[in-house]
Amino acid sequence: MPDLTIKEMTEKDNIRMSPYLKIRYQGSVEYRDDQVVVSTCKICTYKFPFDTQTCSFSFKSVLYSDKEVQILFNKNHEVLKEESIRVMRTQYEWLFVNLTSNTSLDNFYDINQTVIVYSITMKRRSILYIANFLVPVLFFLCLDLASLLISNRGGEKLSFKVTVLLAVTVMQLILNEILPASSDRIPLIAIYCIGVFGMMLLSLMETIFVMYLMDKDFQDDVTDKDQSLNESREDKLDKGNFHGCFREMKKWTHCGCFNNASADQQPHVDKEGSSSQLTEVSLALEKVSDELGQIDRKMIELSSSKEEEKPGYWTRMAKKIDKAFSFIYVISVFVFLAVIFSVWIPKPE
Repeated sequence: MPDLTIKEMTEKDNIRMSPYLKIRYQGSVEYRDDQVVVSTCKICTYKFPFDTQTCSFSFKSVLYSDKEVQILFNKNHEVLKEESIRVMRTQYEWLFVNLTSNTSLDNFYDINQTVIVYSITMKRRSILYIANFLVPVLFFLCLDLASLLISNRGGEKLSFKVTVLLAVTVMQLILNEILPASSDRIPLIAIYCIGVFGMMLLSLMETIFVMYLMDKDFQDDVTDKDQSLNESREDKLDKGNFHGCFREMKKWTHCGCFNNASADQQPHVDKEGSSSQLTEVSLALEKVSDELGQIDRKMIELSSSKEEEKPGYWTRMAKKIDKAFSFIYVISVFVFLAVIFSVWIPKPE
């Protein structure tokens, strides 16, 4: 029997060789044997999990040259493919695509040997990786986009973004387990995950910066309010002095009216005239006091409404930065996803 071997085989087959062979009357001998082959195959994981790999099996003789042993093979690729599909029972992670055969010449210590090379093309099943990794990461990115609608006041937005970022970090740990290590280039799935993580980290830093500006404006408002409270207290003291003086004046007028009534006996006409004049002065002073109180209340209402409607300088600046960043961030996310998926996902044949 010719000593045929497979060049890519890394482990020796432990299955016992078949002891049966068929000898025909023309002198030809037919021998069949099944083998379990563990071989090496160079895999390119750049488009993982949408990758298609091609592995080769090279059959050659160990000692005999091409003049001593002539190896024949089937050159019809369609027949090889159909026969392979017929005998293939199960397909797990990989789907069989095609099988081709060709011949080459190998020079081994100045001995030319014929090598028959069978190339098997396989396609990885990607549905499991899409459901368990790609779609969850995309959902986390959508949550981060939705967090742009949350108000920057308070810590709800910041805590939400940190939680989503930690979830993407856990997905990166899962990627480290499922991604094959035999690759010369950075896989697109790693670029996808790093890109999403980087954009979400940038969004988190922008939220921290905006909250810092708004907090700075809030501290300035607190200082201004303290000063305004002090001024309002002084105004209240002045107003209290004014009303006290008004009450003293009113009291003085009443006392004057009473003293005029109980003093020297004056004509009845003078008494009524002086009392009516004092009453008119008292009523005028009360009217002025009421009008001043109404004006004071209106001024307080107008000042409070202006303070509520008009935000501070840093708050206005933070809102402008947040709007500009949100617009640029949304556009960047869609451009990044469109570019990477156009390169990543293979075009249908």
